[in-house]
Amino acid sequence: MSANPLTLKIAAPYARALYDFSNDKNIMHQVTADFQNLEILLTKTPDLLDYLNNPLVTSEAKEEILTRALKSQLNQETFKFLLVLVSRNRINLLESIITSYLQLVYDLASIKMIEVSSAFAFTNRQKNTLITKLKEITKAREIQLAITIDSSLIGGFLIKTDSKVIDFTIKNQLQELAKYLDSVLEI
Repeated sequence: MSANPLTLKIAAPYARALYDFSNDKNIMHQVTADFQNLEILLTKTPDLLDYLNNPLVTSEAKEEILTRALKSQLNQETFKFLLVLVSRNRINLLESIITSYLQLVYDLASIKMIEVSSAFAFTNRQKNTLITKLKEITKAREIQLAITIDSSLIGGFLIKTDSKVIDFTIKNQLQELAKYLDSVLEI
């Protein structure tokens, strides 16, 4: 889930407050698990996200849908947090708050989130080799991969972490070759 930088900046204090609260109450594992599950749920059900983000839907209606869909699935404190977001008209920041909160937890645990785009699916062996190499490079204790398949890359893969992009795709190599040939042919 990548989000708008401005939205992330607005969401950061909410994420930090929940992070500090969950750490103080010793429920960080439950809240983190809830947020990881919510992240998956929101990805799989964009209609729910659209409903929660719709400014024409009343706060009461949003609270009702959250109560019906999530109250029994979430830790009590996580659910209360969602209701606070609804009451303050900040539920539209939920995706960004989840991203910010999980980043705080991952930083604490020395876990790196890395996005990988590949032309083809990785085998388990390839995935494990990539994780091992990325651990060496980033000095992280654990690596979490978010893999997307993009057939337009032709072959190879693209790694995105923090502000770095490492491009090992055939598409990129062909573009570099084309630039080189253009510069040579102009002479």
